[in-house]
Amino acid sequence: MPTTGDEAPDFSAPLANGDVESFTLSERLDEAPLVLAFFPGAFTSVCSHEMNTFQERLGEFEDAGAAVYGVSVDTPFSQNAFRDELALSFDLISDSNRDVVEEWNLTMDFEELGVDNVAKRSVFVVDSDGEIAYDWVSDDPGVEPDYDEVLDAVRSE
Repeated sequence: MPTTGDEAPDFSAPLANGDVESFTLSERLDEAPLVLAFFPGAFTSVCSHEMNTFQERLGEFEDAGAAVYGVSVDTPFSQNAFRDELALSFDLISDSNRDVVEEWNLTMDFEELGVDNVAKRSVFVVDSDGEIAYDWVSDDPGVEPDYDEVLDAVRSE
């Protein structure tokens, strides 16, 4: 899995932005710092709380020059419904083919639920050179990131 100082593995994936478009990381570096917030699944309690918190603090991230994106293995159609339900104004990246979570080594299984290969809850800040400026990965899907720490990482870019 990429860590601070590594080059962020490039990827292209569908972007749920109310419609469905395409997102390519290397083509978005002009928006950097980019906050990539990976979450296990739309419409779940902790993931909804995390995305709501990023929405509530979006002004702070934008004031610091960052673009925020949520990333999950949900389809872009599910993600658009999730965005609508939570009234999110930032976009979500659909990794429904699981290429990104596999390349970034961020897959986890919920064996007790019978759900496999979802994204580990994690946050990466990617700078304008395509390098990871901050990484946080949790093996516990019930733990949310330290939002102040993520914001500090963005501000230091």
